[in-house]
Amino acid sequence: MLHPLRHPLAAHLVASLRDQATPPAEFRGLAHRLGLLLAMESTRDLPTQAATVATPLEDAAALRLAQPLVVVPILRAGLGLVQPFLDLFPDVSVGYIGLERDHTTAVAHSYYCKLPPLAGRTVVLVDPMLATGGSAAQALTLLKSHGATSLRMVCVVSAPEGVATLHAAHPEVPVFTAAHDRCLNDRKYILPGLGDFGDRLYGT
Repeated sequence: MLHPLRHPLAAHLVASLRDQATPPAEFRGLAHRLGLLLAMESTRDLPTQAATVATPLEDAAALRLAQPLVVVPILRAGLGLVQPFLDLFPDVSVGYIGLERDHTTAVAHSYYCKLPPLAGRTVVLVDPMLATGGSAAQALTLLKSHGATSLRMVCVVSAPEGVATLHAAHPEVPVFTAAHDRCLNDRKYILPGLGDFGDRLYGT
């Protein structure tokens, strides 16, 4: 279920994102470029349908996307991965799930949910850091309860603990990651990781 992004540019971008000296403005640009690579990789198997288009010379057989795409960020850090999908896909809807992790217990609670229709659509859940996997598993359960059946997860950095949690709760959901790291520390942060993605994205 784990699909690491294997591309030299992705590795280069991750290295710069990890660097604590990278300022927020540069961090946002790096996250956007890496998000484009992740968006392409995570949607390479989207269903298509046959079509015919008229070129300046003759009709040509073509393929078009068969169904709309929905991207759902887990607020707030997930917002950093939304724009790449908007840039690439002509028909994309955006939903939002607000889950806040208690830094003591590492358990998330929901404070916001706004979703477009999900039935019959490919739904991509985006959250940059897959640490314990609790928030992502909770969000996937919520998406399923709203009719989603074709789901995938996209993150920048994943930990083995988070991948195991998702595999146990949602074994059919593929996880696309730019970096699969070593482990979590005692505060449930990913090692080596890159710190708090949301804080670094927004300079907080």
